[in-house]
Amino acid sequence: MSNVPPVIHSDPDILGGTPVFVGTRVPVRTLLDYLVAGDTLEEFLDHFPSVSREQAVAALGQANELLVSHAYPA
Repeated sequence: MSNVPPVIHSDPDILGGTPVFVGTRVPVRTLLDYLVAGDTLEEFLDHFPSVSREQAVAALGQANELLVSHAYPA
């Protein structure tokens, strides 16, 4: 088991349970929307300074792990 602190949080009292970066009200989906639109990680971080680079990179890593685990189940 990893000792990596969680970077994504969902709480019904915060944006109706939308997954957000821990300690912020920034939806994780916003990062994905930026990247899909062709914006860089730096642009996202400039627009949402409450999200750290470490949080954004960790969230992308978690998303990748989920995609891989569903594409290639054990």
